[in-house]
Amino acid sequence: MAKTVVTNPIFWSDVPDVDVIRVDSVYYMVSTSMHTFPGCPIMKSENLLDWETIGYVFDHLEDNSAHNLLDGKGIYGQGQWATSLRLHNDTFYLCFSSNDMNQFYIYQTKDIEGGKWKRSTIDGIYHDPALLFDENRVFVIYGCGDIHITELNDDLTAVKSGGVNQRLLETPKEGIGLRCEGCHAYKINGYYYLLFIEWPTTEKQRRRQVGYRSKELLGEYERKIIFDDDMGYHNKGIAQGAIFDTLDHEWYAMLFQDHDAVGRIPYVLPVKWENGWPMIGIDGKAPNEFEVNLPSSTHQPLVTSDEFDYKEDKLSLNWQWNHNPDNELWSLVKRPGYLRLQTGNFTDTILQARNTLTQRTEGPSCTGITLVDISNMQQGDHAGLVALQNTFGTVGIQVAENGENYVIMTVNNGTGGEEIVEKQIIQGNLIYLKIHFNFEDSIDEAEFYYSMNGENWTQIGNILKMKYTLDHFMGYRIGLFNYATKKIGGYVDFDFFHYQKNNKRI
Repeated sequence: MAKTVVTNPIFWSDVPDVDVIRVDSVYYMVSTSMHTFPGCPIMKSENLLDWETIGYVFDHLEDNSAHNLLDGKGIYGQGQWATSLRLHNDTFYLCFSSNDMNQFYIYQTKDIEGGKWKRSTIDGIYHDPALLFDENRVFVIYGCGDIHITELNDDLTAVKSGGVNQRLLETPKEGIGLRCEGCHAYKINGYYYLLFIEWPTTEKQRRRQVGYRSKELLGEYERKIIFDDDMGYHNKGIAQGAIFDTLDHEWYAMLFQDHDAVGRIPYVLPVKWENGWPMIGIDGKAPNEFEVNLPSSTHQPLVTSDEFDYKEDKLSLNWQWNHNPDNELWSLVKRPGYLRLQTGNFTDTILQARNTLTQRTEGPSCTGITLVDISNMQQGDHAGLVALQNTFGTVGIQVAENGENYVIMTVNNGTGGEEIVEKQIIQGNLIYLKIHFNFEDSIDEAEFYYSMNGENWTQIGNILKMKYTLDHFMGYRIGLFNYATKKIGGYVDFDFFHYQKNNKRI
């Protein structure tokens, strides 16, 4: 069999809270998408290196003012969190909790690549859940510090009446800042294994992966640190995720690492079983690269350019909206070859602007460029490109009260509103906009540019020092936006989105 060289990280981009399963020779992965929609991405690979997004579990999680970004706050950092993915009796199941809804969601389908997902909800939070199928019974194991187990009914639509519902184990408190969470549960060779992340305040003081095992599901569990490494990156441990095997019975883990402004990035690591424990890494270290006995393959990139040349209002899977979109106010067909964003409600900040269309950013550096037709903007409208996190930066056009068009660069004023750092009057209805991101060596800076011809670029505003903050809990995304402050009904047409990674067009 041909071999593939896996290089770490497999994505230098925000793909957190990963869970992975193998189905025959194919691997499927689920990740967290929180306040971006469509949500709960499903990715596929044949060799653990080349992953491609093949779909999403839902177009929207809920239809309410917060999810629709109409309540003045939104659900930043909420929505769909760490998800457990399993296959049982020819049915795929996944589950997660949503803190803002105080609900536990379970989805199931027969066809993970093209089928519709059936949804069930259970009241309450089952923090960082792990599904465990044990013969004819199914459990969810969850919690932070105190780990609980709850039995579900046969079709996973409700808690089983009279079933197991108790604390399973209590993880250490002394010398631990963040106690065990992020559970992944398995039954392998007669042992029940529970894998967690924890964050000690002693020793190396970084996130690490720990394992618990027992011969009895409700019995006493042994504990062992199974991985503790950061690949030399600022003492930020690589931890939390799944273990799985290949058809040749070789074992691997998929974990992730906090990587500052770009987000939480995933690593594939070898696993060696030692005395019945899945020890991760090579001699306890995360390798930069290693070979796997899996075939080479091709895949679509995680982030990509788009000419907006569509025959229907259906975007490529690379795009996600910031919160639920208003589908009446965007179009790919009203002006063929363009993305049209029309205003429909008022706000004065990008953080509350509906129909902001986003993709991830990638390290070590990347650039997004767009050309926008602003001829149909109205007084007070603001449209352009955004580097989106709480500490945001924008470059775009604002129409003044006198009808003059200004190119402006804005940042968060400290309370979520926009502060104009610089503005310049411009002439004409076509303008190019560009944001360049630099994540190399934790530089974490973004630069903002505009051009009237696409060749001669002018830098505007300040260099943005990007910060990963837990209120958004997401790496920086690049987005296209248009919002109204005075009149609704104006629109802009984006001709294209061109993306470069490390100065190479993608």
